[in-house]
Amino acid sequence: MRFVGRRNHLAELAARYERVAVERRGLMVAVRGRRQVGKSRLYTEFVHQRRVPHVFYTAVKNAPLAVQMEAFWRDTREAVPGLSEVDQLFADVPQNWTAVFTRLRLAAGTGPIVVILDEFPWACEMAPALEGELQNAWDRYLQHLPVLLVLVGSDIAMMRRLTEHDRPLYGRAQEEVVHPFTPSEIAEALGAADRPMVAFDAYLTTGGFPKLVEDFARFGGVKPYVTRGLRDENTDLVVVAQRTLDAEFPPEAQARRVLSAIGGRDVGHSTFSNVVGRLGDDAATSGVALTRSLRMLGEQKDVLTIDHPAGAGPNTRLRRYRVTDPYLRFWFRFVEPHLANIARGRGDVALSSFEAGWSAWRGMAIEPVVRDAVLRLAPSIPVLSGVSDIAPWWNRENTVEVDLVASLGPNVVAVGSIKWRERKQFMQSEVAELAAARAIVPRAGAARLVAVAPAGIDDRAGVDIGLTAADLLAAWP
Repeated sequence: MRFVGRRNHLAELAARYERVAVERRGLMVAVRGRRQVGKSRLYTEFVHQRRVPHVFYTAVKNAPLAVQMEAFWRDTREAVPGLSEVDQLFADVPQNWTAVFTRLRLAAGTGPIVVILDEFPWACEMAPALEGELQNAWDRYLQHLPVLLVLVGSDIAMMRRLTEHDRPLYGRAQEEVVHPFTPSEIAEALGAADRPMVAFDAYLTTGGFPKLVEDFARFGGVKPYVTRGLRDENTDLVVVAQRTLDAEFPPEAQARRVLSAIGGRDVGHSTFSNVVGRLGDDAATSGVALTRSLRMLGEQKDVLTIDHPAGAGPNTRLRRYRVTDPYLRFWFRFVEPHLANIARGRGDVALSSFEAGWSAWRGMAIEPVVRDAVLRLAPSIPVLSGVSDIAPWWNRENTVEVDLVASLGPNVVAVGSIKWRERKQFMQSEVAELAAARAIVPRAGAARLVAVAPAGIDDRAGVDIGLTAADLLAAWP
């Protein structure tokens, strides 16, 4: 797939490199992002576009130091354009990381260079003193030379800890996060700027991971893409999630079971009590284990989101849990339950489950995406200008729900409903239902009404703000 999107990242990288070249001082960047999100491709594209002297090294998991050094030596000698005097500086394989940094010091003496250490956590696993060695080299000489040093890692928790106050690199590295493609970048990749529903369907099934988006592009629509993906246990649709989860959560780990219990629901919301029920263990034991897992999955791993009603404090007991990444959410719902069937050639069973549940699941899975889009669009919509938060709302009895509630401080300025249908417009009767719900939402008596529907809004509906899928796609410029 051709390189698309990432314009802000490339512009920031260019600015950092220019700063290093002009000031002739080092700059260290710690980059994190989930596996398959395109971190390596982004930096490969940067050095290719800029034609800068560089070395791009990818650590080898579980490889001893000697193997790591040989791989670094090989990557350094094969880089184009490579480091100055590479044949002399790297005539032989360095013995350790201190030797590597010493040679990089000499290479940077003739001009600005870029050094990319990909999968940095893997290198640290096999060389526990690496962080300290890098700190020593950075403080002594690398920071005083024109070196753009980029540390890249897919272990979100480890890369975040890398720059904390009790670690050697604290205060030395700038942080950067590479996210999956946005819906608009997906539309660009698919050539679907005029087909916003296709772009959003691709986002819900691929999560914006470039490799999966490339697969989706071959089929042009969600149903042929999923039909092909569920036929074979070796397709990317099936295996990318497995590899990501296996790298961070062993299959027998409680956290993996919790993700499955949350993401595998047919339709509906996962609360603490029904997740405990799905785990199937003793309620008291499951409750304690679940509390620990939820904290780790949300705060450390960033794979779980906790929703609570608009206006409720963070300590409210009205909580709902969802898998943050749309692709993992899709995978737990439609792929994981049928892995055994797919492996024995009965992908048709998984496909039948998808066809029966896709429409309802899509209508719910799109809700957080819509809320994010509306919040991004808010500054350009007079009624919503200044809005600080957009969240769902539901009452304690779960008898009344509102898809989006826009708040400005303590006041609710708008309430909205999402009807994610391809053909049927948002109808007048549905506006009446929204108005009735508005009367129940606290501090929403004067709130404006917002209707979100891909097919548009009926002229007689009488809403204050109407948004289509095309409008939402413009939220990611």
